[in-house]
Amino acid sequence: MGSQGRSGPPGNGGPGEGEGGEARKLQEGRVARGKRRKGKGKGKARAGQGGRGSGAEGKPGPQTAKEAAGPGADAGARACPREEAEGGRSVEEGARGIVKGVEGSAGAGKEAQGREYGKKEEWRVRARRREGARPGRAQGRGGQAWADIAGTGVAMAAAAGEEEEEEEAARESAARPAAGPALWRLPEELLLLICSYLDMRALGRLAQVCRWLRRFTSCDLLWRRIARASLNSGFTRLGTDLMTSVPVKERVKVSQNWRLGRCREGILLKWRCSQMPWMQLEDDSLYISQANFILAYQFRPDGASLNRRPLGVFAGHDEDVCHFVLANSHIVSAGGDGKIGIHKIHSTFTVKYSAHEQEVNCVDCKGGIIVSGSRDRTAKVWPLASGRLGQCLHTIQTEDRVWSIAISPLLSGQLMTHLGSDFPPGAGVLDVMYESPFTLLSCGYDTYVRYWDLRTSVRKCVMEWEEPHDSTLYCLQTDGNHLLATGSSYYGVVRLWDRRQRACLHAFPLTSTPLSSPVYCLRLTTKHLYAALSYNLHVLDFQNP
Repeated sequence: MGSQGRSGPPGNGGPGEGEGGEARKLQEGRVARGKRRKGKGKGKARAGQGGRGSGAEGKPGPQTAKEAAGPGADAGARACPREEAEGGRSVEEGARGIVKGVEGSAGAGKEAQGREYGKKEEWRVRARRREGARPGRAQGRGGQAWADIAGTGVAMAAAAGEEEEEEEAARESAARPAAGPALWRLPEELLLLICSYLDMRALGRLAQVCRWLRRFTSCDLLWRRIARASLNSGFTRLGTDLMTSVPVKERVKVSQNWRLGRCREGILLKWRCSQMPWMQLEDDSLYISQANFILAYQFRPDGASLNRRPLGVFAGHDEDVCHFVLANSHIVSAGGDGKIGIHKIHSTFTVKYSAHEQEVNCVDCKGGIIVSGSRDRTAKVWPLASGRLGQCLHTIQTEDRVWSIAISPLLSGQLMTHLGSDFPPGAGVLDVMYESPFTLLSCGYDTYVRYWDLRTSVRKCVMEWEEPHDSTLYCLQTDGNHLLATGSSYYGVVRLWDRRQRACLHAFPLTSTPLSSPVYCLRLTTKHLYAALSYNLHVLDFQNP
């Protein structure tokens, strides 16, 4: 008989037969309850009735203490056949278990120990079931090993069921729901047409109905109209998509942060002495001038931080770099030494040549043509071809210093017109940029941003926006559609404008009084705005405000 079914030897002073019968009844009741809990006879109940220990570790079961407390001779004799039938042990083994029984005083302690051991074993079995009940982990024999193997089968079946449920869910999300309003049974092209009239909020609510509608309402066609009416969503005024690799719905989400002015401010770079930096963006790289150098940095994936080590350093000017552009894998720079520098981005090739008698304030390059402007009141045209570098093609005399210059996308090669001939004295233009062959934007000392259409008039702008604090506007940027960004001369103020409104949309002061600085240069993407000031380079992150 197993260790949980021991009884005292007959006639050795143990308890009488009545007391042994009562113990057997208690033990049988405990076994019955164990069977009901375990169900299907998984080893634990068998061990409790007299199998070899608990079946998992091959140890003697502690619950035998109650019968070892002193059942009489008849109790021991009756216990042995039952133990042999249930636990698979011989009558002789049962007799040896009787001889090894302990005194009645130790039985109570062993009974408590047996209950505790039984609870621990029950928790072990449950843990094995949760882990998948691998058969190799079973240390016992007989009923317990069978229970582990059965548990493994159940776990494998459950895992297979979960995989099937996931596949079914994926199929359901891609398939149109069979039941629902008759509207959903229309052809998909017709549904796209109907839903294209919904606004952003209605599309968002519709996406919450079911998985299929969530997928359906993520279609770029439904969000294109909304994106064209949003700020900085990657669409030009003519509807050209500049960021086809990014889902339109995601861009519309970010554009709401631009509209509401929600962003996180950070500093990308700092320098010790005051600078007048200029910068350009190309793919995942940032090019910025510091003193007489141009440094190239690579953005980290978030776009709101830089790798600290520069990708390249381009030198060649004797004085500060005033302006530069990127064109045809070249950097074309204008310096305070009156020279123009040509640098190949992916090599060490650098050429510089004298271009003006005074500092070169601005430069632009398109279609293999370089145009430069200087304080000497001239603008000059140069070729980019390597065999003709430094050969002036044409000189344009002006009435004042040239602060900004831009080449028309038409590449006409001739002076088209003079803008703002009626400007008052001192209303110089500090930045100008083309949006299309016939439309351009300008800003400057007179605190106005002006929008020009060359097809209507060259004397009167189409629309203008005034800086609220009468600050000089050093630079501007546009998304090509509805958004304008300007940089002011005081306190590093960056302003966002909706061109459909007269008033400023949002203002972001980037410096305080002790370090007041103009915003010398602005650049933007659909997720970030970069502003270069005298002492540092700021970023406004609209993707993760």
